Amino acid sequence: MRLTSCKLWWVMAIGLVAACSSQRVIPEALEPLVDRAVTFHEVVAAPDSYQGKIVVFGGEVLKAKRLKEGTQIELLQLPLDRGERPILDRQQSQGRFLVIQQEFLDPATIVEGTKMTIVGELSKSKVEHLDDVEYRYPVLIVKHLHVWPARSDDDARPRPRFSIGVGGGTGMG
Repeated sequence: MRLTSCKLWWVMAIGLVAACSSQRVIPEALEPLVDRAVTFHEVVAAPDSYQGKIVVFGGEVLKAKRLKEGTQIELLQLPLDRGERPILDRQQSQGRFLVIQQEFLDPATIVEGTKMTIVGELSKSKVEHLDDVEYRYPVLIVKHLHVWPARSDDDARPRPRFSIGVGGGTGMG
């Protein structure tokens, strides 16, 4: 009986650790609304054709500013990995986009270089000056914004990982 209850506790502990370690980037309620067929490349080519679509884009913060209707964040688009995290290679970017958070976020707290994954509704594109040219930005109205903790290039490189575990047994054999 004691061995059975000990196994049960181990199973519960492992389940608890697994549940705590998996973090959802996209809230479960928004997942069915996301149109995964819409790519950033398509949106850049015809931004106003996709108004109202819910998409997931990621990128790196370039700057943020306060607007009357909320906070605007300019991001350099970066493809997302399997975990919905923006990749580190800026050379893979397909352009820039704007995110509108309809509540106040202090632009001083939105650090340049921060990686974000955004679930948002595509809105009317916006033309702004980028250096000496006019640039048409796709605009996302935030439904959910996930800010990623900073990581170094070493964290992103694939490498073998090892861990030490605790096991049980009878001690025979």
